[in-house]
Amino acid sequence: MLILGIESSCDETAVCVAHDGTEILSSVISTQIEEHKKYGGVVPEIASRRHCENILGVTKKALEDSGKSLDDIDAIAVTYAPGLIGALLVGVNFAKGLAMASGKPLVPVHHIAGHIAANYIVHPELKPPYLCLVASGGHSHIVEVLDYTKFKIVGRTRDDAAGECFDKCARAMGFPYPGGVHIDRAAQSGNKDTYKLPRPAVHGSEYDFSFSGLKTAVINLVHNSQQRNTEINKNDLSAAVQNAISEILSEKTINAAKALGYDTVAVAGGVSANSGVRAAFEKLCGESGMKLYLPRKDLCGDNGAMIACQGYYNYLAGYRADESLNAVATLSLEEI
Repeated sequence: MLILGIESSCDETAVCVAHDGTEILSSVISTQIEEHKKYGGVVPEIASRRHCENILGVTKKALEDSGKSLDDIDAIAVTYAPGLIGALLVGVNFAKGLAMASGKPLVPVHHIAGHIAANYIVHPELKPPYLCLVASGGHSHIVEVLDYTKFKIVGRTRDDAAGECFDKCARAMGFPYPGGVHIDRAAQSGNKDTYKLPRPAVHGSEYDFSFSGLKTAVINLVHNSQQRNTEINKNDLSAAVQNAISEILSEKTINAAKALGYDTVAVAGGVSANSGVRAAFEKLCGESGMKLYLPRKDLCGDNGAMIACQGYYNYLAGYRADESLNAVATLSLEEI
C-alpha cells in the first residue's frame, strides 16, 4: 500500500511516499531554517507563506523521486494537529484538494503520533505496548503506546518543552537559531560540572516536566556574568545544560517505565537527535535491562516519512477525513 505523507506543522514543508508505512520510497524536505535564523526563531506568518510557495513543488519532487504517480497512491496522510495554525492550514487544505481531485482517501495524523511512528521505520520489530518519550521544540511527553493508534499520556511539560529550553539557553549564550545543535557541539569540549544548574520538579506529578526554571537559571547566569564584565565558558555551560536536560528526560522516563511495568522504551522527536540525550538513555536502559529504540537522526526532526508511517496505521484502523477536516493548533494525543 502506498501512502503520501504531508507535514507542515512548523517550518519544514515535507512530503514522503512510503510503502506499507515503513519502506520509504522518497522523502523531500524544504526547510526554512536560514530565513528564520535572522529572527532568532520561527516567525509563523513567514512559515505559512513559505509553505504555500513550496508545497506543490515538494510534492511533485517526492512523487518523481519515488517513481510513482498520484494515480499509484492509495491514500493521502496529512498532519492536522498540533502546530502553528497557519502552517497546518496550508498542509491540510492542500491535502484536502489533492484527495478530492484524485479521489484518494484522506487520513488525518496527529503530529506527536507521527514522531512516535518514526521508530517503526528503522525498527520494524518494535511493536506496542511500550513507553515512549517524545521531546521536541514544542513537546515533551511521556506516552504509553498501547497500540499503533491508541495512546495514554503519563507525563508532560508544564511550561517550556525540552527543545525550547535548549534553544532559549543557546540564544542567551549567543548561539544562532536553532540553538540545540550548537549546544550539542559545544558540549563535546565542555565540563558539565563547572556550572551547577537546577533540576526542577513538579510536586505531586512525578513524571511531569518543568524546564522554565532551568532556562531562567541559565539566562540569569549569563546576564550576571555580563554585568560583572566576566566571560562564561560556553563549552562548559553547554555541557551543563545538556547534562541537566538529558538527566531529567531519561530519569523520569525510565522511572515511569519501571513503575508501569515496561521493559521497552523508545525516544522520538527533534531532541532525540541530541547526543547527550541518546547517551543518557543508553546508559539508564543498559543499567535497567530495558530495550531502547531510537530513530535515525534524519527522522528525529519533522519529516513526511513519519506522517506516512503513522498514516498507514491510521488507515488500517479506519481513520478517514473529508472536506470538513480542519487544522487544530492544540490537541491532546489522547483525543484523536
